[in-house]
Amino acid sequence: MSYMDISSFFGTASTSNSTSNMNMGLDLSDYAAIRNGSYSKLMKAHYKKQEEEKAASINTDSDKQLTSIKSNADALKKAADALEDSSLWEKKTITRKNEETGEEETVQDYDRDAIYKAVKSFADAYNSTISAAGDSDTKDVLRYASWMTTMTAKHVNLLSNIGIEVGSDNKLSVDEEDFKKADIGSIKLMFNDTNSFAAQAASKASGISNAAARQSSTTYTKNGTYAASSFSTSKSSQSTSSVDDEVKSLRSQRDALKEKIDKEYSAENKAKLEKELKAVEKELAAKDNDFYRQQNSKTTIF
Repeated sequence: MSYMDISSFFGTASTSNSTSNMNMGLDLSDYAAIRNGSYSKLMKAHYKKQEEEKAASINTDSDKQLTSIKSNADALKKAADALEDSSLWEKKTITRKNEETGEEETVQDYDRDAIYKAVKSFADAYNSTISAAGDSDTKDVLRYASWMTTMTAKHVNLLSNIGIEVGSDNKLSVDEEDFKKADIGSIKLMFNDTNSFAAQAASKASGISNAAARQSSTTYTKNGTYAASSFSTSKSSQSTSSVDDEVKSLRSQRDALKEKIDKEYSAENKAKLEKELKAVEKELAAKDNDFYRQQNSKTTIF
């Protein structure tokens, strides 16, 4: 077949068959691309990209694994919340043996056994969360777990001062004897203070839990389909105005309480106001951050 015959077949040899050209949808440039292999290369690249995108979308963590990650992270948050119980840090009437006389005595002191038990539960939950998250292939789970271990690394010295060591595997170990002998103020600073180590760990645990839940809801199923929420072509916008209003209100409450405390002369009333202030500051610390805004933003689909 001559060149003209070929060009005529694909509809580009002359203006006389321009209508046929459009109907065929293929001209000499297309034909040349097929002949020299560039068309094949483009198609291979196209399908390769599709396969890569599909592989990236497939959830490599099983539902069972994601459930385990979420469960452990939720347990860590619960253990951290338990350390916020004010009654745990109040002095109580305790009967114990005097080390010098060997006789039992009744004293007003912190219940160090209860505090140790609560902190040990926290450490165990922390370690379980690190193990579960470390085996994950879900990007956001790994991100929050990494943030948590990085945060913990910044507290190594303070933790060591109260008998808690951070191992090379990023896990916590609590020496009961050293912990019970440690300064109670230092322990409270780490586990019962505004923006404490425990509070920060709880925030990261919430991030891990939510990431696992999101990934579980967008699983690429065995029959090759996605959950509707992860395969939408709709456009959306997110608003954090409601969270911003919450934060603004809490800041006003905090400032008002500080002003009242400065003007209050009664020690009893001042103690009550300081307790209210601590609660407000704790709530503010939990909500005045990007993570809380992201998790509580309102999505508008249009």
